[in-house]
This record gives sequence, structure tokens and C-alpha cells, in this order.
Amino acid sequence: MPLLIFLLYTIIIVVKMIGVVIKLYLETEEFMELKVVKIEEIPEDANIILGQTHFIKSVEDIYEAIVNINPSIKFGIAFSEASGKCLVRVDGNDEELKKIASKNAFKIGAGHLFIIVMKEGFPINVLKSLKDVPEICSIYCATANPVEVILAETPQGRGVMGVIDGSSPKGIEDEEGVKWRKELLRKIGYKR
Repeated sequence: MPLLIFLLYTIIIVVKMIGVVIKLYLETEEFMELKVVKIEEIPEDANIILGQTHFIKSVEDIYEAIVNINPSIKFGIAFSEASGKCLVRVDGNDEELKKIASKNAFKIGAGHLFIIVMKEGFPINVLKSLKDVPEICSIYCATANPVEVILAETPQGRGVMGVIDGSSPKGIEDEEGVKWRKELLRKIGYKR
């Protein structure tokens, strides 16, 4: 008889645990939605850098990281606060690029996201300095390609799951492609 009671008690506990797991699963399914937001209005001669940081002073630190590399780079920075007033904070040295960065950051709507829209310079010139900014957690992309941001949205807010940067590959590089790549890098001054 004690064995039967023990087994029944164990079955009840297991059923309750399965119920909790199912409830959590259903709650997650009901309240999390995946969304895609396209970054828009990026000028043809501009690049973007999209990443995550964690502190309000990031806007000024990112500004300094860029101008310390090359003060002639034109750029706008937008940073989405994730607490307090939850504002999109904006800085930069070009009004048009600041406006584009802030509109895209607001549209993406993910906390602690930052976006840099830049001209007259390339991400390769500033990425190392950005990675040295203590509050930057990660860089999602640095590109001149069209970008779609994959978001998860819950009742609390939005988070970046990843990005679609440009297009899918259409083939595999052959000898002619290798030659073209090497010539391009020398033509634009990144190799000699």
C-alpha cells in the first residue's frame, strides 16, 4: 500500500510539472512575436553599424571613438535607452545622418540598440575603436548593404535576434573571382 501511495504521489508531481512546462510554453508562444524591420533611408554612399550597448554615456563615447580615428567622417548616432525615459538619444556631426539614425533606431525599438549612419569613411576604419568602447556589448553588422533586423517582441519590449545583411550567395568564387577581389582591394587602397 505505501508503494502505491508513493507511485500515485510521484505521478501527481510529474503531471503538475508537465502542466507548468506546458503553461510556460503556451505563455511564451502567446506573448512572443518575431518581427522584421528594414533599415531605411540610408544614403547610397553611406554605411551603417548596428550594435548593442548598455549605458547612456555610450552616445558620447561612440562619438569620441569615431572622431578620434578621423574627424572628417560624417556620421549620426542613435541609442535606444532601455530604462528610465526610454528615449532615443542622438549625437553626431551631420544633421541628416543623425535624423536617419534616430528614425531607424526608433522604428527598430529594441532597448540598448545603437545605430551609426556614416559617410566619408568606412566601418573598417572605426570598428576596432568601437570594440574598445567599454559599454559596447556586440556589433550586429557593419555594412553598406540593405539590412533587415530580426526582432523578438514580448510585452516587456523588443530585442535583436539577428540581422539579414545583404543578399544570399549566388555561387562560389572561382579563379576569375579571386582575381577580381584582389584587384578591387588594391584599387581601393586596402592592399598594395
